[in-house]
Amino acid sequence: MRKNKPLSNAQKEVYYKDRFYVAPKIPRESVISDAVYCADVEKLSTQVKVVESYIERGTLVVWVEKDSIYPTLATLKSIGYDVLSELSAMDYLEKKGGFEIFYQMLAMDKAKRLRVKTFLKKGEKIKSVTGLFRSADWSEREMYDMFGILPVGHPYPKRILMPDDWVGHPLLKSYPLQGDEVAQWYEVDTIFGKEYRDVIGAEQRDSARIDRYDSKRFSHLGYEVEYGAEVKEGAEKPQPIMYQEEEGVLFVTKLTPKNSKELKERK
Repeated sequence: MRKNKPLSNAQKEVYYKDRFYVAPKIPRESVISDAVYCADVEKLSTQVKVVESYIERGTLVVWVEKDSIYPTLATLKSIGYDVLSELSAMDYLEKKGGFEIFYQMLAMDKAKRLRVKTFLKKGEKIKSVTGLFRSADWSEREMYDMFGILPVGHPYPKRILMPDDWVGHPLLKSYPLQGDEVAQWYEVDTIFGKEYRDVIGAEQRDSARIDRYDSKRFSHLGYEVEYGAEVKEGAEKPQPIMYQEEEGVLFVTKLTPKNSKELKERK
């Protein structure tokens, strides 16, 4: 019997880890090293509490409390950061019990980028910023769709990528990598009905899977067979397998079954 592995953080562990490898950290610079950023942090500090500020790869990063997000972005907009290019979340439920929320800002006149970050504990709420930036509309909907974080006051709180009746939020680290039963049978159940499960079969979740002897889901190189016909490995084929047109491509060596290699299993 297989060992029961908890799925509370399914994507936390990678398949291979070098025990001697230490992931490099992005160096942080002091805000005083940039006069423009230093002045912006001072102006922002007069309006909200700045928990921490530093520069990473030429971008100013400012940490504030979650209840200060709206006034923070309002203040930044008033001092030139008039573009909200992106916002989203990162799942730290297993490690910290919540999410990191970030807002990527751009000041066109200053040619400066700024990232506002805050921490949202599980079950807490955060205010929508669509009243300040219309670009936040779809980004906040995507954050809800993928992470389950729905900002308070959003004008159209609706999924944007997944269907309305989808169960779960796919970018949570606890979400199964291969999907659950609902995901596996969603299209079959929705389009045809559950009674067609035996007829159509489960959805193949491996995007790289190819089965040349499956006449229902794959076409065949070199010859045609009827849908659902039994195809036996090694059987005589009316036409040889061809990987290119007869003329081929100029200056490119023609690929044939003799000089090709077929992988028996994925590495």
